[in-house]
Amino acid sequence: MKLQALFLAASVATLSGCAVTSSPVGNALFTNVSGPVAVSNSAEASKQGKSCAYNLLGLIAAGDASIEAAKKSGNISTVSSVDGHGTSVLFLYSSFCTVVKGQ
Repeated sequence: MKLQALFLAASVATLSGCAVTSSPVGNALFTNVSGPVAVSNSAEASKQGKSCAYNLLGLIAAGDASIEAAKKSGNISTVSSVDGHGTSVLFLYSSFCTVVKGQ
């Protein structure tokens, strides 16, 4: 009985989605998708910047996936579009990147 309770607790902790990324199509055992976040017709997209955040085992999370960090990465002052890209593998590893295009 104790072994079953331990197995149940471990399963709940493992499958609770601790290392899952945002996705337009939901998450699966392996997810690798991109999708739009925002679009503006205010500027041409001659530059691109990217910023990412990562999660390992639901225990360690690091990074800056903000729009501001992506703008800084691409030296962008006027944003024309923002896209997101998420990857996750077996609830063990996930990443989310913000891609900003503009001038």
